[in-house]
Amino acid sequence: SVGAPPNQPDAHGHAAMLLVESLIHGLIARSVISVAEAVEIVEVAVEVKTEIAVDRGDSPAELEKALAILGAISASLQLDMPER
Repeated sequence: SVGAPPNQPDAHGHAAMLLVESLIHGLIARSVISVAEAVEIVEVAVEVKTEIAVDRGDSPAELEKALAILGAISASLQLDMPER
């Protein structure tokens, strides 16, 4: 957020990520989407973020941080995937 000290998490962004992750888990719990579909949604977000990073003027460090967050969410979801 504007005026946030360096290396401090963005409170609005953090809250938004928690909300979205909670929504995804809620949809899975209610069988609205499968875990595999949720992982696919996160993968699409990774692709979109990568594509728009240059247009938005994101630094490589900003992109890496965003992709790390999305990667952590994907890894967390994949732990819940049924064994094949």
